[in-house]
Amino acid sequence: MTDSIQGALPITARNITKTYGKVHALDDVSLDVKSGEFLTLLGPSGSGKTTLLMVLAGFTRPDQGSLKFGDQEMIRTAPHLRDVGMVFQNYALFPHMTVAGNVGYPLRLRNVPMPEISQRIEKALETVQLGGYGTRKIDQLSGGQKQRVALARSIVFEPRILLMDEPLSALDKKLRDRMQIELRHLHEKLGMTTVYVTHDQREALTMSDRIAVVNHGRIMQLATPQGLYEQPTNRFVADFIGDSTFLSVERHGDQITYNGVPLKTSRPVPDAASLVLMLRPERVRLATKTTKTVNEFQATASELVYQGDSYLMYATMPDGTEISLRGAIRQGTVAALPKIGDHVTLALEPGDTVLIDGRDV
Repeated sequence: MTDSIQGALPITARNITKTYGKVHALDDVSLDVKSGEFLTLLGPSGSGKTTLLMVLAGFTRPDQGSLKFGDQEMIRTAPHLRDVGMVFQNYALFPHMTVAGNVGYPLRLRNVPMPEISQRIEKALETVQLGGYGTRKIDQLSGGQKQRVALARSIVFEPRILLMDEPLSALDKKLRDRMQIELRHLHEKLGMTTVYVTHDQREALTMSDRIAVVNHGRIMQLATPQGLYEQPTNRFVADFIGDSTFLSVERHGDQITYNGVPLKTSRPVPDAASLVLMLRPERVRLATKTTKTVNEFQATASELVYQGDSYLMYATMPDGTEISLRGAIRQGTVAALPKIGDHVTLALEPGDTVLIDGRDV
């Protein structure tokens, strides 16, 4: 096994459709994954993200569409002939085999000579920081170690595409956070094209080159983590990525108003029949003085939560919508915060004033 995979392949999916009765698990999905890219399929349970991954792996045959790895059509190619590594949610390890037996299994299927198998097993285990663990039994391993064994097995035969189906979901938060960084570093080292499925937005933002948000069998938006967070294309994406609240606004020609007051924004305004203003808690702040360069809103403090290094305040807007804002706690901050029931002025910079399509599509 080399330190990097040679010839990572791009993936091209066109018009992939899969139905189960009247349910469209995949609804005319088209997707391009760049060679060597780490792309995450992100969405709620039942959105279609795992079905799409299973189509890529060959375990699910779509009703129609085209799937190419590089220039080769793969729709009718059996899973074991696709040359893809796969890491399952439950790891799918063989409990009666040792660690080395599990990792070497794909090599034995490919009739690799035994001396070479031993070398490649140890190299794969070193890559996932399990050097010397070859003789261990699976039931002697922690959850994190099992996950690494499954990963070593998926890369030992040097696939040019790696597919992962929520491989960190069974781990505790601290280990999951660490493994996110390790998986990202491993991807950078090996350079293989990676498609990763998760329902965890923070995991997707941490690990991905790009993220495809999936819902109702369709791709809602495909963008970089920053692009997705900063400029979601519709209300569903904005609500699923990060903490957001929404205010209904009105369009009067080129002017957008909330509660009759014009809004200042330096962001593009969508050409949509219905618009909402997206508010992120970390972008709204308490105004200490009035200024004409920002958007200001009158509200009433309704709840205050102390969170150690920060505070979370809930405020009720004139239309009855409750929004939240988060600020850092410094010396003297808590004493200066409003009390519940106080009238407050909230400020939002034009660069943080994001208007999006109000439809939840």
